[in-house]
Amino acid sequence: MFEISKRNSRLWSRMGARAFYGSALSAIAVDNPNVIAMSADLGRSSGLARFAAENPTQFINTGIAEQGMVGTASGLARMGFDVFASTFAPFASLRAGEIVRMNMGYMQEPVKLVALGSGLAMGFLGNSHYGLEDVAIMQAIPGLTVISPADCAEIYKTLQACLHYPHPVYIRLTGAINLPVVYEEDYEFKIGKAIWITPPNHTTIISTGTTVGHALRALKELEQSEPNIGLLNMHTIKPLDHEAIAQCVKSSQNICIIEEHTKIGGLGSAILQHINEYHSEYSGRILMHSIEDKYVDTGTYQFLLETNKLDHSGIVQFLREKLMHE
Repeated sequence: MFEISKRNSRLWSRMGARAFYGSALSAIAVDNPNVIAMSADLGRSSGLARFAAENPTQFINTGIAEQGMVGTASGLARMGFDVFASTFAPFASLRAGEIVRMNMGYMQEPVKLVALGSGLAMGFLGNSHYGLEDVAIMQAIPGLTVISPADCAEIYKTLQACLHYPHPVYIRLTGAINLPVVYEEDYEFKIGKAIWITPPNHTTIISTGTTVGHALRALKELEQSEPNIGLLNMHTIKPLDHEAIAQCVKSSQNICIIEEHTKIGGLGSAILQHINEYHSEYSGRILMHSIEDKYVDTGTYQFLLETNKLDHSGIVQFLREKLMHE
């Protein structure tokens, strides 16, 4: 079922990140009693209804108690279980933040905390449910790995890679149903190793999460007028891939960072800090395209992407405005 192919990738895209997560974890748990799925009363919303039905002794619903969920997950992880605990992004990063900091960060319990509906994906539920500050919070916790998969194929790759990964991980799932497809065939995925979608060029985009797919579509639209654009999928936000950033610095006059997160404390901030520390000689431009430091409007996910110019058309407009005078 989980062979990465053009047909399957399109089918998974229609499911969306949340539903696919539950389906993928169910497949991983087959004949693997060590896998435990936890939910803060979001079993159906996270696609885990099938997991609970097929693996009732491996599913725990803590109710609307995110702090308790992370604490319990930490205890189970210490006992040697592979624990995937999920809730909406702001509740994982903010409501449970202190427990994540102490149990997953300080105590290094290898819980895999899955943030559902990160970015703007929760649409009409509004700012209380948007995950726009979560990367800033999670990457500030020492010892915590932060991953944001580009599409459903990469969600599956991430879950597989995390299965025996001995460190705590925050998995940031962005996108809703019909999310953009990036991968249509199998590929090598390694935590901390970014993936080139197109090679580094005069202008190189670094992106993460489902924004990678929107950026890829933008590049296809621009390939005639602006052909010299590379695209890097920085799926692991922490730790950053030093080698890939070095390639960007060496090859590119413009480094453009695009993400579905506030411009404060996200991937852009991490890369700026990294370049300042390791490549202070870089003389090119660093451009950031993300969400402004404000509470955003409420509406459909597509409307929110459009108004924040993070759909492919908005990315095209941003790149044309920034590159047209070169």
